[in-house]
Amino acid sequence: MEADGLSELTGSTFLDASRSTYDRLLNRISTRAAQVGVIGLGYVGLPLAVAIARAGFPVSGFDIEAQKVESLNNGQSYIEAVTSTALAGQVASGRFRATADFAELAVCDVIIICVPTPLTKHREPDLSFVRNTAGTIAKHLRLGQLIVLESTTYPGTTDDVIKPILEKTGLRSRIDFFLGFSPEREDPGNRSFEVATIPKVVAGDGTEAAMLVQAFYHGVVETVVPVSTTATAEAVKLTENIFRSVNIALVNELKVVLGAMGIDIWEVIEAAKTKPFGYMPFYPGPGLGGHCVPIDPFYLTWKAREYELPTRFIELAAEINTAMPRHVVDELAKALDRRCGKALSRSRILIIGLAYKKNVPDIRESPSLRLIELIEEWGGKAEFHDPHVTEIPTTREHMAIKGRRSVELTEVALKDFDAVVVATDHDAIDYQAIADHALLIVDTRNIFGRLGLARETVVKA
Repeated sequence: MEADGLSELTGSTFLDASRSTYDRLLNRISTRAAQVGVIGLGYVGLPLAVAIARAGFPVSGFDIEAQKVESLNNGQSYIEAVTSTALAGQVASGRFRATADFAELAVCDVIIICVPTPLTKHREPDLSFVRNTAGTIAKHLRLGQLIVLESTTYPGTTDDVIKPILEKTGLRSRIDFFLGFSPEREDPGNRSFEVATIPKVVAGDGTEAAMLVQAFYHGVVETVVPVSTTATAEAVKLTENIFRSVNIALVNELKVVLGAMGIDIWEVIEAAKTKPFGYMPFYPGPGLGGHCVPIDPFYLTWKAREYELPTRFIELAAEINTAMPRHVVDELAKALDRRCGKALSRSRILIIGLAYKKNVPDIRESPSLRLIELIEEWGGKAEFHDPHVTEIPTTREHMAIKGRRSVELTEVALKDFDAVVVATDHDAIDYQAIADHALLIVDTRNIFGRLGLARETVVKA
């Protein structure tokens, strides 16, 4: 009886401790007194940190790169989604500051993880950044903190990876600290949306964590969408990007098939999208880029193997999209041979657009990098022009071409190249000059068709 009574008392004590911890944190969130820490100040973390500061919370941005920290504290942004003016305003107000001192995590009430989740060279999830970050948080974990993972990952990561690392401290989720997941939803270059206007999917480890996550994001964004578990929230993000990957693969495959029949895929899509129901337009291109769509589907295919389940549809889509750069180079080689009587191995090619999508400087997973490599594997010489990217930075997969610089787009330069390949249709490109002076144009985005600049020199690929 004494043991049972002690057990009941101990359980009651745990509940009381949990409740008081929850109430204190909820009050700090509700009054905007909660100190927020955002770990990783890249394309996701920096816009989020500024949005949180704009909502009235004091924010500490954590990053391991001292140069980034110095730039941010001087009010200088390196991401187009955050203007230097907007950043400087939050720095001047005292609501945002950047730091490389992770010991300051101890004073944060809410900690948000926005670190990369790439793939290994074998296309398996690389959670090293997530694990290392969780380990760093664990060193400074204290009673009453809310930790939220935003990095895209496979279902179960929050519970199976983050939680055990944090609980090795002896503190317990749901009692001593609270854990949640909310997938990032960034669309670089899209000025129609910002962090505060994009609905936010949220979930927590237990009822109180879920309520805290909802309360926090309600203070930052217009619409919060709660789901039942962190694994469900993790699956939401993967589903969104797999949807895009599969549909882009479909139109890429149709491009090849219909092209062999002499049918223009872009004309087909333009006509099909006039149907007011049951159809959504997706467009082909030279391949997939960005951090999300080329990578995220593999997080689910990897996890599915644990359950001995195939993901044939998802993997087939990835195969089709991955093959697109080679298809473009094959079409380039054919066009050079048939129209110019010249081999690709003896040609100079200008790639228009190094970034993976229009009007942004983001080159992550850009198919343009692969196009350059493939052209040079054929023996040709490839250069690039991009108004948003002046130089190819260091990347893990494309070290051989790092340091190459964007060439100036002039009449003389255009005439000096054997062909121009439009890989990214930035707005800030003089397409009229290209149409007038390029000897051969391989258009992977149908930009010349859309601008009414049809020429005999233009080949769609």
